[in-house]
Amino acid sequence: QVQLVESGGALVQAGGSLRLSCAASGSIFNINAMGWYRQAPGKQRELVARITSGGSTNYADSVKGRFTISRDNAKNTVYLQMNSLKPEDTAVYYCNAVRVGVVTVYDYWGQGTQVTVSS
Repeated sequence: QVQLVESGGALVQAGGSLRLSCAASGSIFNINAMGWYRQAPGKQRELVARITSGGSTNYADSVKGRFTISRDNAKNTVYLQMNSLKPEDTAVYYCNAVRVGVVTVYDYWGQGTQVTVSS
């Protein structure tokens, strides 16, 4: 029903910057929030940044001051601007969208995009 496609992942050196994009299509008009998650090999997936339909944001402590999540409603796209990248930021980054129903919370996920930060 909702399709999410991430792009922008790359190999960068420590201290560099990247901007990830997530384009949403399908039934996108009733999404309550969107966010970026990441998963490193052998570790659990963790929330990086989140933005609600009202525009409020929150971030993982490890990325505060370095990453910024934003939306372009006209393009149905969310972005993650990543600055001052560190090797520990290396992970597959996934775009997530949620829709809260009467009983069930529906989760939609993109395919992921690889971010690798070299030291």
